[in-house]
Amino acid sequence: MHSATAKPPLDYETLRDVIDLALWAGQLLLQNGAETARVEESVHRLGTALGAHWMDILVSPNAIMVTTTSDQEFRTKIRRVVAMGVNMQILAEVRALVHQVERGQTDRAGTREVLTRLSHLKPQYNRWIVVVLVGLGCAAFSRLFGGDWPVFLVTFVAAAVAQFVRQELQWRHFNSLIVVVVTSFFASLIGASATLYNLSPQPQTAMISSVILLVPGIHLVNAMRDLVSGHLVTGMVRGVVGGMVSLGIALGLVMAMRLVGISGL
Repeated sequence: MHSATAKPPLDYETLRDVIDLALWAGQLLLQNGAETARVEESVHRLGTALGAHWMDILVSPNAIMVTTTSDQEFRTKIRRVVAMGVNMQILAEVRALVHQVERGQTDRAGTREVLTRLSHLKPQYNRWIVVVLVGLGCAAFSRLFGGDWPVFLVTFVAAAVAQFVRQELQWRHFNSLIVVVVTSFFASLIGASATLYNLSPQPQTAMISSVILLVPGIHLVNAMRDLVSGHLVTGMVRGVVGGMVSLGIALGLVMAMRLVGISGL
């Protein structure tokens, strides 16, 4: 606090701009897979580096609220979090931005320029590259699970088609849980071909491996980290979301198994 009191006080409009920029950075972090503690730390560091004396931050599962103070002036503002996804590039660039502002390498105008670019960031990889690599990743898991080469090939096709279906549903703004169930169903249905056509003595491995792309790893990891660090509400909500996604995966698997007549894995 002693270093903060040495800062010159900000006027009302400048303080408004600082809180807008800090909230914007926090929103990008929360929407793209950052845990609550990292969001709070980054918002505080960015706001104080831009001239505020202090930042009080409250992070909820779908909103961030910040009160920023400078001498006798203060502002309070809330920003909604409209989506939850994973984009490590945005997380890394926001962290780099915070460091640049703290070193005095970027001012408020430069910060706004970076945040605007990140808000309109296009996917880094072509969708077909993603489809192929997701298929290869799931197929590699099938080998780790003990599957043979026919299972590897079936899993590759199943996971690649499932990723394509997932992309199409997401771009049409379907409910995220519906996307999970439908994607799991298509992946499992194609994976079941190893059973239907007796391609391998371990056909169930293809069905299990082909839905690995849907496992909510980030949600579950962040839920545990939030709970451990004392952010109970956000941690429980993230845990519930991870559980619902897991149930959606199971539902898609069961639907495909019933359709093709497979009794168990």
